[in-house]
Amino acid sequence: MGLSIDYSGGECSHPYTHKIFILTNYVLLGAASSCIFLTLSLRLIPSLVGFLLILLHIITIAGAISGCAAAARSASSAGKFYGAHMVATVLTAIFQGSVSVLIFTKPSDFLDHLQSYVREEDGVVILKLAGGLCILMFFLEWVVLTVAFFLNYYAYMERKGINGGSAKVGDANGRRWSLPFQV
Repeated sequence: MGLSIDYSGGECSHPYTHKIFILTNYVLLGAASSCIFLTLSLRLIPSLVGFLLILLHIITIAGAISGCAAAARSASSAGKFYGAHMVATVLTAIFQGSVSVLIFTKPSDFLDHLQSYVREEDGVVILKLAGGLCILMFFLEWVVLTVAFFLNYYAYMERKGINGGSAKVGDANGRRWSLPFQV
C-alpha cells in the first residue's frame, strides 16, 4: 500500500528522483480530478466554457498518467515519450495558470460564463477552491517538468557511459588527458 517502486534490478541509479516524479504526478492527478468534480458541482451538464475547463483537466490527467507510465519504462524506451510529455505539460501549465488568473480576478464573470445553477456566493467559493487547485497544478507541472528534465539527463549520461565525477579533457585526435594536464 502506498508508493513503492522496486529498483532491485539496478535499472535506476536515481530512485529518489523517480519517487519525487511519480509522487508529483499522483498529486497532479488528484488535483485535476478534484477540479473536474468542482466544475461539475457548479453545473452538472457544463456549458462550452465548463466543457473546455473540464477538457483542460482531462488533458492534465492524461499528461500525469503518461508521465507515470514513462517513469515505469526503461530509460531507452522512455526517451520517445519525453518530448510529447514536455510539450503537453508546458501547454497545460500555461493554461492552468491562465485559468487561475481568470478565476481570481473575475470570479463572477467566470461564473456567468459557466452558466451555473448555484447561488453566486456559493459559486464564487467553489470557483476559488478550483482556482487554488489550478495554482497548485501550475506549480506542480513545473516541478514535473524540472524533475523530468533531470531524469532524462541522468538517463542520457548513463546511456553514454559518462560518469558525473570524472573530468577528462581531450584533443582533436581523441587522446584524453586527466585534469590538471601539462602544457
